[in-house]
Amino acid sequence: MKGRNYRTPRGQPYTRGEYIHGQPTPKISRFVMGETKGDFEYKVTLIAQAHVQVRHNALEAARIAANKVLTDKLGEAGYMLHIRVYPHIVLRENKMIATAGADRLQEGMRRAFGKPTSRAARVRAGQEIIDVYVNENNLKLAQEALAESSMKLPMPCRVVVEKIREATKQIEA
Repeated sequence: MKGRNYRTPRGQPYTRGEYIHGQPTPKISRFVMGETKGDFEYKVTLIAQAHVQVRHNALEAARIAANKVLTDKLGEAGYMLHIRVYPHIVLRENKMIATAGADRLQEGMRRAFGKPTSRAARVRAGQEIIDVYVNENNLKLAQEALAESSMKLPMPCRVVVEKIREATKQIEA
């Protein structure tokens, strides 16, 4: 199955893990990266502009793209990246074999509930997907990193810059 088959959220989400045997684990390895205890001045946010389902491998690709741009230039201590959505929804697929001689293995629409294959997160229009916390001198780089990661997601996104606090000024006596 392709990702476009699951892009539009239809029906009730399938999330109850206790009823799903062999549910797939999310491919997102880390949700918070960089300097987690850092004191940053700006928050740069990637915001969705459409109501879609984002598969977990698309979220992981977006995380890797943004993290690569930031770590190459700033190292591990110059930023904090936070993935704000979690792929709760389990996607199912009724696998069919379409080769010659496989007619006895197919069941057609009989028992067509499907087996769990992947996970997805439902994202509303205007919802924050990724946050990057940086200082003022790295603001342009954070915007570039989120623009790069938005290309990995199946919907149009925009980047918003928000000032968290004033820079602390050290007074020498």
